[in-house]
Amino acid sequence: MKRPPRQEDLRLWGMVTATVKAKSNQKAPGWTPKAEKSLIQPTTLQPMAPLLVDPKTIKPAGTKRVPGPLGSIEPNRKRKIAREHTPLEARLDLHGLDQDRARPVLEAFLRRAWEDGHRAALVVTGKGKLGVGVLKARTPEWLAGPALRDIVAGVSPAEKRHGGDGALYVALKRRPSKV
Repeated sequence: MKRPPRQEDLRLWGMVTATVKAKSNQKAPGWTPKAEKSLIQPTTLQPMAPLLVDPKTIKPAGTKRVPGPLGSIEPNRKRKIAREHTPLEARLDLHGLDQDRARPVLEAFLRRAWEDGHRAALVVTGKGKLGVGVLKARTPEWLAGPALRDIVAGVSPAEKRHGGDGALYVALKRRPSKV
């Protein structure tokens, strides 16, 4: 059984339809003058705040590359990690942690692994229920975030023997040599 539309839905629909101009004089199917009058009229928009910056002083954005989503590990490097030619000396299991606790643990773990000179780490997130886990989904976002962007080179799903879909290989950048 179909429920009648709520008053708020009708008001929003009225605001949307008030901004649309028809291509011809034809009315929509089912249109009646009474139906149009029953809709709540859209509210008037408030004027925008004045611009506090002189438009002449605004410079266009430079061509500097803005870091985006984290890329995957190069195929040869991933193969070396999977076959353990590059040792997986740093391993972290996030099972049992909620996302509020898992993020700082992950960041501290990877920062410590990078400072210890490790080049690869294994992060086990788990698959979650029905393969849709919060940690599984959020971990790549955290790895691409500003806190870890300077030390993480790439991320790829782990091989089956290292956890498969529930784990990630994290390639770490080289630590700059001290002079």
